[in-house]
Amino acid sequence: MKFLVVDDSSTMRRIVSNALRDLGYTDIVDAADGVEGLAQLEAARPDFLVTDWNMPNKNGLELTQAVRSHPEFSELPILMITTRGMKEDVVAAMQARVNNYVVKPFTAQVLGEKIDAILKTA
Repeated sequence: MKFLVVDDSSTMRRIVSNALRDLGYTDIVDAADGVEGLAQLEAARPDFLVTDWNMPNKNGLELTQAVRSHPEFSELPILMITTRGMKEDVVAAMQARVNNYVVKPFTAQVLGEKIDAILKTA
């Protein structure tokens, strides 16, 4: 299974990628913002998207909306990882059709649980 990790923080991309590797996922590509994320979506054809919300150029919510409107990727599993933990933020993300939501900081165990939950319902 190929993962696309999109976050403007290189440190956060590394943390997420390392957590995914700890969970046994080794096919990982990344992008620094939503614009680059869309390009990687086309180029790498991932099976799962993990995105931050707060990013320049195209934020995670805009990225999710673009993915959902793309006929080929409209059902791609999306996990949003963000510092935005207010109820209205979670509601907005769910309305954009993310499959699940994690508030930073998080553990590899929580990441694994969220991924498993998404894959079981996909």
